[in-house]
Amino acid sequence: MTKARLLVLKLGGELIDDRSRLQSVVEVATRIAATIPLVLVHGGGKEIDAALKAAGIEKRQIDGVRVTDAATLDVVVAVLVGTVNTRLVAALTHAGVPAVGLTGADANCGLSDAAPPHRTTDGRMVDLGRVGVPSEQADMRLPRTLVSGGFVPVLACIGIGRDGRLFNVNADTFAGHLAARLGASRLVIAGTTAGVLDASGATIGALDQAGIGGLLDDGTATAGMIAKLRACDHALAAGVDDVVIVDGRDRDALEQAATQAAPSKATVLIRAADGVRR
Repeated sequence: MTKARLLVLKLGGELIDDRSRLQSVVEVATRIAATIPLVLVHGGGKEIDAALKAAGIEKRQIDGVRVTDAATLDVVVAVLVGTVNTRLVAALTHAGVPAVGLTGADANCGLSDAAPPHRTTDGRMVDLGRVGVPSEQADMRLPRTLVSGGFVPVLACIGIGRDGRLFNVNADTFAGHLAARLGASRLVIAGTTAGVLDASGATIGALDQAGIGGLLDDGTATAGMIAKLRACDHALAAGVDDVVIVDGRDRDALEQAATQAAPSKATVLIRAADGVRR
């Protein structure tokens, strides 16, 4: 990283729903927060899926995006806020990190617009329902105030509309938006995969924005990776120095991704392409 002003770290829900993985992630986050201003964003897909199944509600996903009706949204909010966010904040607090749990509804920091109809990879148009897209008019004063006061905001990816309705926001999309709006030096996206794969299934070690465009245009990127790459592109275009996609199960790799200028372990480092950043 060329600046040390802020790090946004997105944690996939699969890193939080297992006790041993949660403990590992919290230990790394504790070390990071001791030296770098930190904002955390988390998902919770597997636990949402389980809660939907228990409630008898059908899971629907299109190209990695959860189609969200009113009943699904109620489950998403209950799981992300009432279970996952609280669990993560409690673990961080116990470890000595001054964590503060938030959603995008808090002080309009996640002001969102309804997502437009989604064009699928096979050309169909699908209404995503109560899925939100973060707005450039979202109010960043609360997370900035918390960070400047030495706190670590921990955000569940719930957005709020101008009419007060809640939205389900993709966690990668939300993280990219926050990194852009908060002027982060780096965005780290941690999950349980090695990173971005090429057409042959091999991990790509480095990309720029032109490379992201190629993976999206030729169909190599599929499902959840589409949202990840679009989030990366948005953050880079807004001035974030770089994005690292890392397997968060590897403690050393996760710490390197957050703290080293050129992580040496199996990660994907994505930088802005010359002439592309705005």
